[in-house]
Order: sequence, then C-alpha cells, then structure tokens
Amino acid sequence: MKIHAIGGYKEIGKNMTAAEIDNEVIIFDMGIHLEPYIQYTNDEDIQKISVDELRKIGAVPNDLVIDHLRDKVKAIIPSHAHLDHVGAIVYLSNRYNAPIICTPFTAEVIKAIVKDERINLKNDIKVINPNSTHKISEQTTVEFVNITHSTPHTVMVALHTKEGTILYANDFKFDNHPLIGRKPNYERLKELGEQGLKCLICDSTRADHPVKTPSEMVAKELLRDVLLGVDSEGKAIIVTTFSSHLARIKSIIEFGKKLQRKVVLLGRSLGKYVEAGENAGVVNFSDEVEMVRFGKQIGKRLNEIRKEGPENYLLVVTGHQGEPQSTLSKMVNGTFKFDFKSEDHVIFSCTIIPTETNIENRERLEKELKEKGVRVFRDIHVSGHAAKEDLRDLLNMVRPKHLIPAHGNTEMKESLMQLALQKGYQKGKTVHILSDGESLEL
Repeated sequence: MKIHAIGGYKEIGKNMTAAEIDNEVIIFDMGIHLEPYIQYTNDEDIQKISVDELRKIGAVPNDLVIDHLRDKVKAIIPSHAHLDHVGAIVYLSNRYNAPIICTPFTAEVIKAIVKDERINLKNDIKVINPNSTHKISEQTTVEFVNITHSTPHTVMVALHTKEGTILYANDFKFDNHPLIGRKPNYERLKELGEQGLKCLICDSTRADHPVKTPSEMVAKELLRDVLLGVDSEGKAIIVTTFSSHLARIKSIIEFGKKLQRKVVLLGRSLGKYVEAGENAGVVNFSDEVEMVRFGKQIGKRLNEIRKEGPENYLLVVTGHQGEPQSTLSKMVNGTFKFDFKSEDHVIFSCTIIPTETNIENRERLEKELKEKGVRVFRDIHVSGHAAKEDLRDLLNMVRPKHLIPAHGNTEMKESLMQLALQKGYQKGKTVHILSDGESLEL
C-alpha cells in the first residue's frame, strides 16, 4: 500500500491524495487552492479557465506526480462539496478514465458547476448515501461514514482493501446537535477501530486549538443575539456567510422571518449551493425566500429594494471574505447602487480565512463600510473543523496503526503529530509527516 500526498499537505487547499494498492489507485478529493485562485479571478466562484493556467498559478493540485499511475485509477472520491475538495474535479478529472463517487449533495454541486460553466465532464458520477458502501472492484470497497461539517452530506471515506482499511477524514467536526442531517456515526467509527484500521489520513487544521469545536447550535445562538437582540428598526440588515453553509443560511432565514422581513439571497454561488441542496433533498428554501443569482438581475433587484425601503428586507449576500467580484463588494463600491445609511447592520457570519488576499480584501471592505457609518458585526461563527480534543476522541475511537496528518501547513501537521506522540505513536514509524508530492509505502 502506497499513499501519495498530492495536494493539501503544505497548505489549506487543493486537497488531493491517492492510495495505490497493487494495480489499483483510488483518488480522494480534487480541490482548488482558493488563495491564488481568488487572486487570479477576484472571485471564489468556479470559472472556465485552462488547466495550464491554473497549474501555473498553483491553484490546482500537481497531479502530474502520479502521471505514471493514470491508467490504474479506478475512482475519484470527493469527501464533501467544499471547493478546496471538489473544485479541481472539473479541471482535472477528464484526465482519468474513472467514475466520481460521492454523496447526493456533492454530486449536485459538481453538476451545477459543470452546467453553469458549460464544462464537458466525461466521468460518470455515481451517487451513494452517507452510511452506505459501494464495490469499486473485486478487491476494493468504499464506505461513506456519516460525519458533520459546515456543508451537508460530508463523509469520512473508509476504503476497504486486501491490504487493510484506510480512513480518509479530511474536514469534519463532532457535532451532536446538527441543524441539518444526522449526528456523526460514532458506532461505525468504533467498529472500524475494533476491526483494525491500517491508516488514518486526518484533518489537522485546528490541531493546535486545545478545545472541542462547538456545535452549529452555538453559531445559531450567536446569530440570534445579533439579529434579534440588537435594535435594527429602520435599518438595513445584510448578512454574509459561506454559500455552502446551508445550516447557517437556514438559521438566518428563520430569524429573518421572526423579524418579519423579506429574505432575499443575492449572488451566484449562493444560488448554486441552494439549488444543489434542494435537488439533493437537503433543504427547501425556495418556498421561503427569493433568490437572485446573476449580476444584472441583482443590480435591478437592489434598485427596487432601495425604493421600497431596505428596512423591510434581510439580505443574504456573497462576499464573506471581501472578494472584489462578490455582491457585497459591489454594493459597497457602487457597482450595484445601494444607499448604506448610518448604523445599518452588516453581519459577517464567518471568520477570515487567514490568507494575505483575504485579510487585505476584508480590511478594505470593512474600512469602506465603517466610513459609511455602518455597524459591522464580525466572527458570528463557529468552525467546521475538529480541534485538538475532537482529534483525540477520533484517535481513541479508530486507533489507526498509522496516522498521516493532512489538510494543513507544517505547524498544523506538527500539532497533530504531537498529540499522536502523547498517545504512543512514533515519528516516522507510525505517524508520518508528508509534504505535497511525497509518497509513503506502508
């Protein structure tokens, strides 16, 4: 068994890992690196760009390191629908004669990207539900173990092979009170541990945070405090969050209705993820809200809202990281006409993803909002990633023979390794630090 670390092993983004067992290769995730992608496009939305261009700017995984294995690839398995895990599929997957195996919501997001950008995807998309299995070949079966995260239908991927089982656990949290979907399948994780787990490839993003990551219910209460607990009479309310975070959007809609305001979702990526959620049967927002996806219609609708009175609306918009092409940025810079008034409310239901581009974009956007006299509410959010105590619980449950920290920079991976060393793992023998382009034989 060989593990090939292709992307996501020295940064948060462009996640891609390949497991090679004899004459078969299974790929986990194919994500973009949002930092260079947003620098290049000024937006996080997927656009039709050449693979060569994306390789040049470092926005997609360098899968050329496994070019000699291309004919052996039997499946591409994204763990969930975030762009740093699925965004490169539309650029790279045609290089492989293999199906994409994923959950219903993830499949709908991929289909929406392909449809919007008129991309020709040659790969079949095979949909299996969380807590289900699919036989890839005579010797390999994939199992999706239900887990919680900040987007629906996220799974840990258990790959059962004749050389043992790999558990791919990139992006998860242990949320016992999820607002959408079921809580984590702890029973199955414990069973996998009892049956013997050869290797765990694990998210290390928050391994240096010595806490347990709070439930999404906590974020809902933070939103309740700001939306219902702060006087907003006669003021505009604008909320921005991750477009893929349907549970968060559900809470925002609920509080908008309590305020007796009309809720309008403005932005292309919001429309894309909501439509995918509805097609997958995860949410049904269309009966409750108005959705406006594209630039000209957004400008026209905001003009109408200006005349009718923004205080009658709750606007959910793209632009949580200050992306220059987002709806919120265009409202602030005047591309879309919107009259911000003193003490209007702008709520960032997110944290800043700490890259140079995002920090600069958000600083600029918040400065411009404050110059208009707007009240800015930041960090109304809880993370979707496991922290140190959640990672300890996972190790206790599945007890892998080998651990590979992933999804993070050097410091993050080192933090997960230190936790493993406390539990008796040995550096280089049972816990392995890999970087992009490196391989490990087990």
